[in-house]
Formats: sequence, C-alpha cells, structure tokens
Amino acid sequence: MDIGILGSLAVGEKGVSITPTAPKPRQVLALLALHADQVVTVGTLTEELWGAAPPRSARPTLQTYILQLREHIACALRQGGGGGAGQRCAKDVLLTVPGGYLLKGGQGASDLRDFERLAGLGYRAMDAGDYAGAAARLSEALELWTGPALADVHAGVHLATEIRRLEESRLCALDQRIEADLRLGRHRELLAELTVLVSRYPTHESLCGQYMLALHRSGRRGEALNAYRQLRARLVRSLGLEPSAALAKLQRSILVSGPAGAPAPPGMSAAGAPAPPGMSAAGAPAPPGMSAAGAPAPAGMSAAGRLAPAG
Repeated sequence: MDIGILGSLAVGEKGVSITPTAPKPRQVLALLALHADQVVTVGTLTEELWGAAPPRSARPTLQTYILQLREHIACALRQGGGGGAGQRCAKDVLLTVPGGYLLKGGQGASDLRDFERLAGLGYRAMDAGDYAGAAARLSEALELWTGPALADVHAGVHLATEIRRLEESRLCALDQRIEADLRLGRHRELLAELTVLVSRYPTHESLCGQYMLALHRSGRRGEALNAYRQLRARLVRSLGLEPSAALAKLQRSILVSGPAGAPAPPGMSAAGAPAPPGMSAAGAPAPPGMSAAGAPAPAGMSAAGRLAPAG
C-alpha cells in the first residue's frame, strides 16, 4: 500500500489508486491511512465523520463506507495482477478487528514515514554539528511536502488535530533547516524565503529571529530592527504579549552592534576562528533560549537543535 498524505490524499495498491471521490469515504480512508498498521476504533471514525452527535444510522453507514473502500481495493488488486488463488483479497488489506478497522501499509511507500526518517537524520546531524548534512537531509524531508497535509480532505475533529500536528512537524524541520543554513553562512540566500515565511507566519518568533539575523548579516541592520518592531506590534495588538526575552536580546545585540558590516558567519569569530562552545559568532555568550545562529530555538528543541527532554 502506497500512502501519500503530505499534500493531496493519494492511496494506491499495486500502482492503482484506491482513493474515493466521495467526501466521507475519503475522510475514513485518510484517518486509516494516517494510522496505517494501527487499529482505528469505530468510535474514532464515527466522531470524525459526525462529531459528538452521530445519527442513529452511523454504524451501518460507516460499514457501507468500509465496503466501498474494499471494493476500490479489490479492483486495484485485480488490475495489479492480484486477486488469484493464494493472493491477497481486500479484507487482507483493510481488516475488521475487534473494536475497529486496520489498514495494512505493509512495505509500500509512505511520504509521512520518509519525512519522519529524513527529518530525524537531519536533527541528528544538527546535534553532531554537521550543518551541511543537516541542511541536506532536512531539505529532502521538506521536499516531500506538495502542499498542506490532506489538503483535499474535509477534516473532522480527529483529522484536524492530526493536520495541526503534521504542520508543527513541518515547521520544526523548516526552522532547523534554516538554522543549519545560517550556520553555513547562507544568510543572503535565505532572505527571499524568510521574507515569504514571516509574512505567512506573522507571529512566529523563531522565523522572525532568523529573518532579523539574515538581514543584519546582509548589512541591512535597519530592516532587521524594523522586523522586530513589526513583530512586537503584532504580538501586542493580537495577543497582548511582548516578544520573548531571547528575541528581545537579539534585537538589543543588533541595536548596539552599529551599522558597520554584518556579523561574522555563524560559529566563527570575527577573526575567522571557530567560536568557543556556548559563544556567539561575535564572541559574546549566546542568549538563553537562542541558538548559536542567533534565532530562538523552536518549541521542543534545545538551542543546539536537540529535542528537549520531556519533563
């Protein structure tokens, strides 16, 4: 079973699509595909389709949707050369189990599984100080996204939660890829991308910090300070909050640095030697909660790019 979630829903068996066009069977397939090889309970599927007040006909209607999906699977198996004696049937792919249903992904492709594997490699490379490797692996992971997750599926309560989780995973990978690029001195190459990102996520402090740093290192100190002022105005106006202490320290460090040249590349002192551990490129201690590249560490991540320990 090949499963595509990071964009439009695309589920296929033996190269033949089994994705239905009707909205509710599509919802059912999306939730089963997200949890491939795991049991999804009848209650979860019912709540996804009809919310907290399902109709009395919910269970038989759900069974009808499952039968429709199995028909698509059976058709795909026949077209793909399966369905003969000793071959799998639709019930071997979409199983009825005690309390719910299970979609068997098997050894098929999964863009979500590939994303998580590549992002994990990128995080480990970041942790080891291999910024070029981290940037490469995280870029590969992000290229798997062809649009918002499950962009063409109506989302009930459970799918909406999963879509938010996936978007947070994408943003974390994006944050760390930009962090790696900043450490490699690619600040000018990042400016166009960061300009779009801070417009799309106007209250995202980590992206704003990275944008400020890229601008300052490109000799655009005034624009870096203006980016901070705009973020602060949005936070105060929309949430009644001030920027984080870490971002405020970055703003002050840019303010006092003077208009002359941009700071040295990330991880390097002004003389061109590697900066000591825990020190910024300018030779000052990196502010708490900030990475060595000068951007706030993403939620759940340490300043070194490590996953923060639970609790």
